[in-house]
Amino acid sequence: MAAYGLYTHIQSNRRRSIALLIGLFILVYVLVYAGALAAEGLSVNADLNTLMQRAWFDFIGAAPYATVGTAAWVVIAYYFHQGMIDALTGGREVTRSEQPRLYNLLENLCISRGITMPKLKVMESDALNAFSTGMNDKQYSITVTTGLLSLLNDAELESVLGHELTHIRNGDVRMMVIAVIIAGVISFFAELVFRLWFYTGFGNSRGDRRGGGGGGAGLAILIAVGLLVVAYALSFVIRLALSRQREYLADAGSVELTQNPDAMISALRKIEGRGELPGATSAVMELCVDNPREGFGELFDTHPTVENRVEALVKYAGGHDPGPIALPTEQTQADNDADAPPQSGPWGAADDAQDGAAASGQTTAPPDQPPGPWGPHGS
Repeated sequence: MAAYGLYTHIQSNRRRSIALLIGLFILVYVLVYAGALAAEGLSVNADLNTLMQRAWFDFIGAAPYATVGTAAWVVIAYYFHQGMIDALTGGREVTRSEQPRLYNLLENLCISRGITMPKLKVMESDALNAFSTGMNDKQYSITVTTGLLSLLNDAELESVLGHELTHIRNGDVRMMVIAVIIAGVISFFAELVFRLWFYTGFGNSRGDRRGGGGGGAGLAILIAVGLLVVAYALSFVIRLALSRQREYLADAGSVELTQNPDAMISALRKIEGRGELPGATSAVMELCVDNPREGFGELFDTHPTVENRVEALVKYAGGHDPGPIALPTEQTQADNDADAPPQSGPWGAADDAQDGAAASGQTTAPPDQPPGPWGPHGS
């Protein structure tokens, strides 16, 4: 981690944010051209070059509307993304009087580094997780779950707040919000194009192009579909291209703020596998301290594993790994399961009853009980 300076990472994030916004408009234009090419292929019978030229003229006419629509989307997301996330997660802003412990921990961290204090929000959930959002100092906020508040001690909670505060300082939050906006715009335009194809009569216009020659329509449609798939896939890959190194750096930044690597490690061990937010989209989970959603052997994971993060903190920050931690609620449940009487089967219950009766000196049947078909029950 020492090879990646925090200030270098901040500058890199700023450059990536600008590149992502430029890439957003490029992908939107690719989708618009793909839609125009598919429309021409479904409605006009001509060779491929002619269809591509006609699609280009259609694209020139539609580009201003696409630009305005995309810009409007970005502006709406810029100002209202926090409200959308709060509506999705149920996060609510809290004051010092409502959460003095949480508020004081974050305030002390901000004062120690001269950082503008973000808003504090609490989400009602048993999950153990936290995330930060915002695009500027006036918007930045940190949301923690009630589960995290109840099961982490002050040092661990301070480490989690330091982790999220580092994301804000490094510009990770701004970059991730932009990536989420990109995914939303591309998904919207891709779905719009598909709906235009199949629900507005383009698919029924094939009879208009059957009369003559040309033969380029099928190839044009294939190219359009290929462009759509590539653009949609790139919108997803963009988020994966945001280096997972940001999580290692946020862990390191938390240690730098708190001077307590052991607290960061124990916090990660408690959060490990317990951070799934019910009803949260993948975009929200990507903003969290830990994203337990995995796939394809970490290929599509947005976070490094807790094991790898702990290993880095032990190696570079001198922390100590206690190994996986069982929470009090889980330990109590395990003890209750161990103390519970064994389930009696159709034969086990009788055996247990007889053993208990023998131990107390009692018989299992009264003396005057008639014998069963194989002899007396007590014999």
